[in-house]
Amino acid sequence: MRFYPKARKERPSKDDPSVRPVRLAVLKAVTINLILLQILFLGLFCYLFGSLFQETDHVHNFNILFVDYDGGPIGAAVRSGYETLQGPSFPSLMERPTSAYPQPGSITSAVCDINYWGALYTTPNASDRLTAALAGGPAASSYNQSNVLVVVWNQARYPTVIDSAVFDTMKALSDAARVAYSLATARQAIQTSLNSSDPAALAAFSDPWTLASVNLQPTSQGSRVIYNTLCIILILIQEFFYLGYVNGVYMQFKLYTTVTPHRIAVVRQIISGVYTFVGSLCTTGAIWAFRSGWDVNAYQFLLCWMALWLFAHLNFVILDVFTIWISPPFVPMALISWIVLNVTSVLLPFELSPGFYKWGYALPAHSVFNVLIDIWSHGCNPQLYYALPVLFVYEVVGVILSSIGVYRRAHYAVLKQEAEEKSCDDRAAAILSEHQQQQQQEEEEEEESSLTQEDTIHEASDIGDSEEIGRETTRPMRRRRATVTALEGQNELADMLRREITRSEMERVTSSRDNTGPSFEVPFVS
Repeated sequence: MRFYPKARKERPSKDDPSVRPVRLAVLKAVTINLILLQILFLGLFCYLFGSLFQETDHVHNFNILFVDYDGGPIGAAVRSGYETLQGPSFPSLMERPTSAYPQPGSITSAVCDINYWGALYTTPNASDRLTAALAGGPAASSYNQSNVLVVVWNQARYPTVIDSAVFDTMKALSDAARVAYSLATARQAIQTSLNSSDPAALAAFSDPWTLASVNLQPTSQGSRVIYNTLCIILILIQEFFYLGYVNGVYMQFKLYTTVTPHRIAVVRQIISGVYTFVGSLCTTGAIWAFRSGWDVNAYQFLLCWMALWLFAHLNFVILDVFTIWISPPFVPMALISWIVLNVTSVLLPFELSPGFYKWGYALPAHSVFNVLIDIWSHGCNPQLYYALPVLFVYEVVGVILSSIGVYRRAHYAVLKQEAEEKSCDDRAAAILSEHQQQQQQEEEEEEESSLTQEDTIHEASDIGDSEEIGRETTRPMRRRRATVTALEGQNELADMLRREITRSEMERVTSSRDNTGPSFEVPFVS
């Protein structure tokens, strides 16, 4: 190629003896890291896919409350329809007596308190009203098909899952119950009570009810599908990259060897707090900007902002702890593992995953997502009693270990600087000693040459004046040559020391990366 001409510079042949050990070392390093990374990502893929394995066969773990306030044929039809649909891929219908939930409002409270994923109930006297509507007249005209069977649910709880696992299945149960009701009462109604001349009565007979929905928090906007996936991932990646820039600043300005550790720790916490404060505000603002008619208010915006701020900051300090206490080559592996584990803990409700994955209760992503659901649905996800303590434990432990890590970094930075300065002094002393020996040897050779020249002039001169002239001429020339030689030697020595110190400084800056964790070159810094 015509570009990058230095890239075509001659290299040792592959048959060169010096190449063989390097080639073997490279192949060994590549092979080990290939195997290690393949094992890591295979494990992460298996962990992720395992949480989704046979998801539909775990739908029966969703408990749906059923209360029959009617106590007539419609309630019996619901039970009959459930018998036909019951199975691993259908929620479990848990029937309770009306004495446990005397009013429909108590059913709504039970769903809000997440005692059940949803609830289904028949309205009082629904069968009597339907029978009266079949007879025609004013009862048929005023018959409300939506006041028969009601489902209560909270769409803000894992909306992409609950749509199909709760609401759609309840619609299927309603349809099955309607079929069962028609089969059980159609013949008797046609023979006795059906007024075939009344259109309203025929409409009630052909479509006796429509499933009514009480949705505690409608959440149907398109962006809902990434609240528990990409939002979590981007927050984690955002903190990692800024951590790299912060480490780059401390490395570039050599702060670990010039500033006291306690001041570094305080300033780092302030910087991370401000950054995550602004970052969480931007994230919350983006969620609100694309909420598309979602019924949330300014108070919920503020609470969501504070929850995301806490989550972002604790992840900043946790990732900082990774970079302090984990060997640098393994930090990227720890980062990707942390991301996958956290995202997996909120992909699905634990009811749809194998029991092993319930350890995800201890991960911050699962806790913050439950806090967000509680905020978005006006308190209808009361899990703050465990979610907030989990988040604050990560925050406190992360801040403590991160602050201790500042002292660790400063300690090793000073040790490295002292070792490098000592090494630099030793190299400078060796260069100076070698230069002095060389200069002394040159002066001795110059002295011998001058004495020989003086003797020659003395023997060859026939007049005393010529002897004096020769001596006076030779001595200044000798002194000037010695002075010039000394000045040139000093300049050369200064250049050599300057190059050596510069090289040592570059090595120190480069090696300091090992003590600060992942770091990126900071743009826009002179």
